[in-house]
Amino acid sequence: MTKGNPFPALLRAFFQEWLAEQRSASIHTIRSYRDTWRLLLRFIAERNGCGVARIKLADISAGEVRAFLHHAEHERGGTIGTRNCRLAAIRSFFSFVADKDPEYVAQCTEVLTVPLKREPTSAPCYLEPSEVEAILARPDRTTLVGMRDHVLLSFLYNSGARIQEALDLCSNAIRFDAPYCARLYGKGRKERICPLWPETVTLLRKLLERHPRAPDERIFVNRYGKPLGASGVRFKLAAYVEEAAKSVPSLLTKNVTPHSFRHATAVHLVAAGVDITVIRSWLGHVSLDTTNHYAQANLETKRKALEQVGAPVASNVPPSWKRDASLIEWLDTL
Repeated sequence: MTKGNPFPALLRAFFQEWLAEQRSASIHTIRSYRDTWRLLLRFIAERNGCGVARIKLADISAGEVRAFLHHAEHERGGTIGTRNCRLAAIRSFFSFVADKDPEYVAQCTEVLTVPLKREPTSAPCYLEPSEVEAILARPDRTTLVGMRDHVLLSFLYNSGARIQEALDLCSNAIRFDAPYCARLYGKGRKERICPLWPETVTLLRKLLERHPRAPDERIFVNRYGKPLGASGVRFKLAAYVEEAAKSVPSLLTKNVTPHSFRHATAVHLVAAGVDITVIRSWLGHVSLDTTNHYAQANLETKRKALEQVGAPVASNVPPSWKRDASLIEWLDTL
């Protein structure tokens, strides 16, 4: 590194000092930011026709950032949400630089003004109870892998956990005596306690009897004993959904992912009449608005509400503004 190029030192300090030490960011956040900067630096190096090692801070202008975000969304096929996550990682670095070295405040300000992109909000894709049952019936529970998959999917549906929260689960985080519950660590390493059905606890206990794990070891592992990855779960789930769709055709119209079980848990809790604040705590949502999103998705709940309201009674009396002829005549003159 040359004396005139402080960028490598700033980037190293951002990850080692700011994210890891001062902010105590999770390993998932650090890896996400790392991947963003890998893509950004390679993108800028290719556009400028130079190596990554030659990139200077001045090369990462607001215009380059906008071009990179366009590339990430349209050429790499990323979603708007992914695009905004990339921008958040870039913004965080430039906010750090502005505090660290006021010399670059003007450039940092320009980058920080690059806006997030609004994305359309669609109703969450969730599974009906019959669809959940069909999927849970697919794993071959006579094999260790099938038993593991069945227990994992059952736990996802019971707890409404995010996939990584479930994959990080260790046996010392489970209470095997009544009242049954599991301790989960969500986004921002926020801890929450989630109640478990006796059936789910029984499944977990049988899995641990068949494949013992130390109290601080992850329960869900691959055939080599290594922690199971989210991509592996998605791959296996896709095969189970394909099989289940033969008996439940409605699954063919849905993009089922591990997160679909979380959606299903939320919507089914709403349908059961559970208070929305309890569901927020159950799922680990920061904002109640996020939980309310599930309340809007359940058609059965809406149907019952509509039945209570009833259809409006038709009336032959015209509205007051139509009965006032002078008002109509005055409007016609405008």
